[in-house]
Amino acid sequence: MTATMTDAPPPAAPKARGEAGKRSGRSLGQILMIVAGALLLVAAVRVITGADQLTSEGQVGAALGLAVPIGLAGLAGLWSERAGVVNIGLEGMMILGTFGAGWVGWQTNPWLGLLCGIGFGVLGGLVHAVATITFGVDHIVSGVAVNLLALGATQYLAKLFFAEGKPAEAGGNPKQSPPVDSLPHVTVPGLSDGLQTVQNHHWFLVSDLAGIIGGLITDLSVVTILAVLLFAGSWWLLWRTSFGLRLRSCGENPVAAESLGVNVYQYKYMAVAVSGGLAGLGGAFLALVTSHTYLEGQTGGRGYIGLAAMIFGNWRPGGLAMGAGLFGYSDALQLRNGGTTVHALLLLLVVLLVVLAGWKLYRSAVWQGAVSLLVGGLVLAWYLLTDEVPSDFVGATPYVVTLLVLSLSAQRLRMPKADGMRYRKGQGK
Repeated sequence: MTATMTDAPPPAAPKARGEAGKRSGRSLGQILMIVAGALLLVAAVRVITGADQLTSEGQVGAALGLAVPIGLAGLAGLWSERAGVVNIGLEGMMILGTFGAGWVGWQTNPWLGLLCGIGFGVLGGLVHAVATITFGVDHIVSGVAVNLLALGATQYLAKLFFAEGKPAEAGGNPKQSPPVDSLPHVTVPGLSDGLQTVQNHHWFLVSDLAGIIGGLITDLSVVTILAVLLFAGSWWLLWRTSFGLRLRSCGENPVAAESLGVNVYQYKYMAVAVSGGLAGLGGAFLALVTSHTYLEGQTGGRGYIGLAAMIFGNWRPGGLAMGAGLFGYSDALQLRNGGTTVHALLLLLVVLLVVLAGWKLYRSAVWQGAVSLLVGGLVLAWYLLTDEVPSDFVGATPYVVTLLVLSLSAQRLRMPKADGMRYRKGQGK
């Protein structure tokens, strides 16, 4: 994710859009085949194990709600790092967003709370931008400082604004704000009930599709819809416009971009400010949609998991969305169903490890293929000899999934060449 901090410019100019797309992108047909294969595999595991919750409407809806703040944090990191600024401070910017949304949302209405959450995140992003872009502070050091400052500031402000007087009478205390009114939710009328009926028949693949689609169209928060639009808009803006080409050139080779007339400082500032706003929106989602109140520590490391999802997605919105969905799904599975349903995932993991081993052996990576087969055999033995995953391991499921997908995807990653490097105007002259 990060590059070695150095003042030397990267050696090559950014590649043309078409050439970069050939190197790092997948065709639509390949993506659809991967999705179809994953769906067939999950449907087969559901039928074999009887774990009908794997593709239920409730499971998919819960996974979507848990994936949104992770996805927004990852999208925030993508904007920043595509411009060449490593943003470890996403967690702190999300914390600022939760406080801003809870504080203003309680005093006025949730819509203003949402805007204030974004604004607080932008403020955190600008602090990071001033430190890294203007003063050349190490990006990691600045990000850690933003996280610490955000945590300390919100703890102090919560004690100041929520502990005494009317806030305390309304349910506030030093660790949480009074309750905030709910934002609107959307359900497609008629279709949701029909899909639930089909899901309850537990037909192979058909019921799985019904459960997944039902979860995606039932009781959706307007912030979830906004997040989907932001993903699509970010892809179009960064990869289909001249603005996006200039911004990405700042993350690939700022010296070459400067020689072509790009104001590198301006684009980096814009990217980090947008990054802070998106992280703040993720925090506002937690405060206004997930819990309807600001709670101390409610981000729970989602800023860091968002960074992991961004890396898994190879610094692209589509892959990032898949990564966020995977982390949200694993989190929802352990929260809703406990060790019995998580146990069914062991069989799914066995199949994935066998497929990975076959691919590695086909690519003549004998050692890696043998290790994958060995681990797959151990997991299969675990599945056959037990009926339930221990509760301690169930709670760690999302984090284990995070480490697993990062280790499996590490070989195909390509981050922006100038990501994390210090830049000074005119340094190439």
